[in-house]
Amino acid sequence: MSTELPTTFNPADIEKRWYSHWEETGGFRPERPKAEPFTIVNPPPNVTGSLHIGHALDNTLQDIVIRYERLRGKDALWVVGMDHAGIATQMVVERQMEERQDKRTNYSREEFVEKVWEWKAESGGQITKQLRRLGCSMDWSREQFTMDEHFTKAVLKTFVDLYNDGLIYRDKRLVNWDPKLKTAISDLEVEQQTIPGHFWHFKYPLADGVTLDDGRDYIEVATTRPETMLADMAVAVHPTDERYRSVVGKHVVLPITGRRIPIVADEHADPELGSGAVKITPGHDFNDFEVGKRAGIAAGDMLNMLDGDANVCQTADGLVPEKFLGLHRFKRDGEPGAREAVVERLKADGYLIPHIQKTKKGEEQELDAEPRQIATPFGDRGGVVIEPWLTDQWYVDAGKLAAKPIQDVRDGTIEIVPKSWEKTFFNWMENIQPWCVSRQLWWGHRIPAWYGHRAFSAEEKLTPEFPDFSYTVADDFALHGSVNLDDPAFIAEDEDAALEQARAYYREKHGREYEIVLCEDKREATRILWSEDFDQSKQVLVWRDQDVLDTWFSSALWPFATLGWPEDNQPLLEKHFPNNLLISGFDILFFWDARMMMMGQYNMGEAPWPRLYLHGLVRAADGAKMSKSKGNVVDPLGLIDQYGADALRFFMAAMESQGRDIKMDEKRVEGYRNFATKLWNATRFCQSNGIGKSTTIKAPTARLAANQWIIGEVQQVCTEIESAMEDLRFDAAANAIYQFTWSKFCDWYLELIKPVFADGADPEAMPAVETREVAGWALDQILVMLHPFMPFITEELWHSQGTRQYDLITAAWPNPRAEVSKQATDAIDWVIDLTTNVRSAKNELGIPPGAKLAAYIPSASALASSTIDRSSAAIERLARLTPVVHGEAPDGPAMQVTALGDVFVIPLEGIIDIDAEKARLEKALAASEKEAKSLEGRLGNANFVERAKPEAVEKAREDFAHHSAEVERLQGALERLG
Repeated sequence: MSTELPTTFNPADIEKRWYSHWEETGGFRPERPKAEPFTIVNPPPNVTGSLHIGHALDNTLQDIVIRYERLRGKDALWVVGMDHAGIATQMVVERQMEERQDKRTNYSREEFVEKVWEWKAESGGQITKQLRRLGCSMDWSREQFTMDEHFTKAVLKTFVDLYNDGLIYRDKRLVNWDPKLKTAISDLEVEQQTIPGHFWHFKYPLADGVTLDDGRDYIEVATTRPETMLADMAVAVHPTDERYRSVVGKHVVLPITGRRIPIVADEHADPELGSGAVKITPGHDFNDFEVGKRAGIAAGDMLNMLDGDANVCQTADGLVPEKFLGLHRFKRDGEPGAREAVVERLKADGYLIPHIQKTKKGEEQELDAEPRQIATPFGDRGGVVIEPWLTDQWYVDAGKLAAKPIQDVRDGTIEIVPKSWEKTFFNWMENIQPWCVSRQLWWGHRIPAWYGHRAFSAEEKLTPEFPDFSYTVADDFALHGSVNLDDPAFIAEDEDAALEQARAYYREKHGREYEIVLCEDKREATRILWSEDFDQSKQVLVWRDQDVLDTWFSSALWPFATLGWPEDNQPLLEKHFPNNLLISGFDILFFWDARMMMMGQYNMGEAPWPRLYLHGLVRAADGAKMSKSKGNVVDPLGLIDQYGADALRFFMAAMESQGRDIKMDEKRVEGYRNFATKLWNATRFCQSNGIGKSTTIKAPTARLAANQWIIGEVQQVCTEIESAMEDLRFDAAANAIYQFTWSKFCDWYLELIKPVFADGADPEAMPAVETREVAGWALDQILVMLHPFMPFITEELWHSQGTRQYDLITAAWPNPRAEVSKQATDAIDWVIDLTTNVRSAKNELGIPPGAKLAAYIPSASALASSTIDRSSAAIERLARLTPVVHGEAPDGPAMQVTALGDVFVIPLEGIIDIDAEKARLEKALAASEKEAKSLEGRLGNANFVERAKPEAVEKAREDFAHHSAEVERLQGALERLG
């Protein structure tokens, strides 16, 4: 028994109701223990996050796939969970504490972490509610969190195993240091911004009386960061630069510090840029770090001139003058910083080479530096300039771990879709750098490392000058310098195992037992060391690493740690790993996708999935990247409120074309809301004519041509969708079901069957009975095929058509298994083509749609003759042609239309003013031809295509396509008039 639908489709009324029903009844994970598994995992959103338009695209595509595979009878599992988001979460909690005039350092580490857990319980995970609003059919019963106990066990095991295999190690290297957050951050968390800056030129005096070939006793260097010269360790010139060939291997004496530094030959120096000589500060520049290594400077010997707050500190050689110590790197609160102080000193000492610039009047003026726009790295969360900083951190040997994923992609074990991303993947993976996995935070997976001082004999006298205990502390938060690379490290999954390692280490090294004194950190260890209670002959000090692991380290385990690894006998893991597919944005190809490949091979011995689908970005309507600063960010929840989740989802799918970004178009979203309304009204039409649910998956038996035609069209669209989904062509799949539903079913089929239910027709006669069965079956197939894209309205309509034994979410995918008469389907196609072309011709010539016109067919095909004989009523009702005459048309103005190759001549005498219509069409044609020619010239201009804004070029291309199509249409209309 069907349920009569309201006259108006209101998405808000049905979305919450159906989602709650699905979740409560286990619809997202039906019991299918013997079914073939299909598994995907969602990129875990930050626990601090909220749904943005990128999330909406990413999760919509995943939900389409999982709903499609569920309908196909698979044991479909969509793993869901959240990432603990170390930096973001700690920032949120600290910001709330600041609002209460409180701060993190008022608490112990354990107390602060407890506050973060409290915040998560009260406020975290808002995005999970928003994903539900989008309709995501995730298995919430197994929701994961990267800080859960079982997940933490997987993280610690992986770290320890990698360490024991020599794939994790401590090293001194440059990192992206955020002086505000006081932690290293990943490249993904660095934003390049172009800001006003300067280019300074300085003289570096040559040592030992050496001069250049031109007689100068100095080398000119240029820099955008003059303050870092306090830690310069070399000057680089290109090996082929004749100007400096004679001084390579010689030295300069650095101004201010007096440090003697070598002149080295290195291809990093560009002879065409500036003076061709480059100052090298390996402790504060990534390129300089590599130059320094090539010049033979060990990382441990590279100079660091800044502390964790980016204030000047003394370098290891003690050559930074006292007046510079403590200065911030930049001007702050109106006070000059190290940059200003260094420039002022160099200028006063005669080492500054001024920049000569012409004014608008042509006069020369002398400036301290050349004004320039400088590309500058900023932390995306801290909001301050990132400092390349030389510190001791934990690194993963990514180069070795990358080898198997590279091979997996090369041999097809992993397919990257679109294939065009393979080149980028190989380029990055084959040149991959060590992965810094330590972060200076309190919230996160604490690194399972404990350190110990050397043990002393009873005869040794400890003094504060003993070098093993000298260290500096940037502040109470970042204990940099507090761990020396030669401190013994004990790596274990828990404290007891680590302390047992320590006992064994000291026992083997010194031949006796020591009492282990466990300290919170090296600060406490040093305090205890100098206390009267410490017995150096019997005790050793051990403390825990203060850092936590990079969030990407834990999320790299997502495909298998979420399924129970590393515990034994995990049925879910055995069945659902490897996963079947990963869908992600291309922007995390390296930060997440590639690292999952590495960890899948390392921990599980195989690739985590056979296919990786990379989608593009959702951009603003003009093609620009969305950003809060531009004010062009679109809120997906606002779109859901306005148009419904189904409309937004369908927009995302229909616009997702492999390898291309999506332009946000609210009008298109509105259009898909209209599509939903069209289906709603079509279902109401069916109900009003007694058309209810179908009782069969197989197509009903049909004799009427219209019914055979729609059965054939269902089979065809089903095949098209299956093919598109196999190729992950979401746009093709969405377009197929859209065109079938709107045009074939709602417009044509329902129009064709209206006479069956017209007043006076026998409702119990064969045509009506058969048509109700076929129409109900066809509508059911639409609801099933459309469900992955529009789950809410389809579930509502599914149940409105009658009492069902199961929900649509767990229904069966169509399997028509029907043979239809080609003669019958060809006849319907012929009528549709004739009607479409007649309506188009009328529209082009301004003839009212309802006007009935006589038509002549001089040479009819067999199909035309039989269809005209059998379906004259349908031709008159749909194409508005009457009478249709076999034979030649009378002389006079006429237009021609075709129907699958058959040509009709339709007289126009007395229908329109032929001359006026020709004049109108010719005027419009001339305008479009002129505009198309102008646009073609602009697009053929390389300067415009290469230099104009991308959105302007794209707009020109769209306009050209429009006017070209208009030219073709108008020429066709004129040809109709003869």
